[in-house]
Amino acid sequence: MGITQVIRGDDHVNNTPRQINMLMALGATIPQYAHLSMILGGDGQKLSKRHGAVSVMQYHEDGYLPEAVLNYLARLGWSHGDDEIFSMQQFCEWFDLDHITSSAAQFNIEKLNWLNAHYIKQADSQYLVSDITERLAKLNVAVSSHPDLSAVIDLYKERVNTLNELAASIAYFYQKPVMDQAAAEKHLTNDIKPVIAALAESLKGVNWQAEPIHHAINEAVTQHQLKFPKVAMPLRVMLTGIAQSPSIDQVMALLGKDEVLARIDVALN
Repeated sequence: MGITQVIRGDDHVNNTPRQINMLMALGATIPQYAHLSMILGGDGQKLSKRHGAVSVMQYHEDGYLPEAVLNYLARLGWSHGDDEIFSMQQFCEWFDLDHITSSAAQFNIEKLNWLNAHYIKQADSQYLVSDITERLAKLNVAVSSHPDLSAVIDLYKERVNTLNELAASIAYFYQKPVMDQAAAEKHLTNDIKPVIAALAESLKGVNWQAEPIHHAINEAVTQHQLKFPKVAMPLRVMLTGIAQSPSIDQVMALLGKDEVLARIDVALN
């Protein structure tokens, strides 16, 4: 077949003498053989189905970008100095067998997640729109024209490790959130509800941009002699359902005035 190089796992070393003898008997040209160290699971055992994803498509299903998977797999058992992040073009230029490691590589999901988070952060938000729309649809969330999905992705993409996490994190922009009861009990106290009600009233006249919204929240904080989180945390729970989110003024700006006021009203009543 004209094969000149055979590069494979070192579990095939024992096959090599037999195959060379067969090729010699056939009068065929003997290719170069190179044997790579095996890839082990996190427990140090030979990689198998019980260690997780078993196909390339499974990584897509689990929310990994192709660039991250390629980068991670290329780095397993091979190195180029201290470089951890590189493009496929760089890998093709740099790769040689001299830098294959002699010891077995270990599959590390934390490292893959770190790389995937890097590529998500670096990705153009518009590039991710189609993919995230499909992932939201699987969560029974239909993306509407408002807020702009690209802007929402831009707000959240530095906070996640996978595209599935990204989709789940932003679902509340396009459907009413389910309020976490523990967060609600902790932050939506009777003493803070009048403060939020007064803030909601003042927000009706605000130019709906993040900076004026932040100013309005600051005024409420100052007026009632509170610390900023004392107001911001209840707002997060009311608007997102949970107590963690990016800057609350940016979240509110994207949700839109009518939606913000409606959600506050529901939560207060």
